[in-house]
Amino acid sequence: HRAAAMNAVRRGAPGATARLTLRELESRDAPFIQQLLTEPAFLRYIGDRGVRDLDSARRYIEHGPRTSYAANGFGLWAVERRDTGAPIGICGLLKRDTLDDIDIGYALLCAHGGAGFALEAAEATLAWARKVLGVHRVVAIVMPDNARSIRLLERLGMRFERCLPPDAAGVALSLYAWSG
Repeated sequence: HRAAAMNAVRRGAPGATARLTLRELESRDAPFIQQLLTEPAFLRYIGDRGVRDLDSARRYIEHGPRTSYAANGFGLWAVERRDTGAPIGICGLLKRDTLDDIDIGYALLCAHGGAGFALEAAEATLAWARKVLGVHRVVAIVMPDNARSIRLLERLGMRFERCLPPDAAGVALSLYAWSG
């Protein structure tokens, strides 16, 4: 039922907030994606996505977000500052085979952290999920030592539910959930 409803949804993105625009990632975003996915914080808290150069960044966009847009009607979106048009991060929804629910993901360039941009983008994403997809439960997975991300999840109204079993690399993640 839920999967059919998600597949029936027209592709889109949350659009604009007070300070940000959330839009679909495109091939032209490869330089930004290369920069973001190779930052030490991204590698530490999210993981190595194999992006090393512009070609691998383009492949990441095509085989990750763009494939998800086509299959699910959602995915990770570019987060741009409205005042400059500069991309500063990604935020969006993911459907993972390992989770029963849609989950929210986000990452900002370190230079743009601490200004409330991630919270603003995540709030817009959850509102879009509720309004457009009709979803009333979204989860998030986070490393237990990522205090900054956990604070953001809690500000979104997400609550800790449980620890997930360790993955193939031996990393046990915490599962947070939002109902709205």
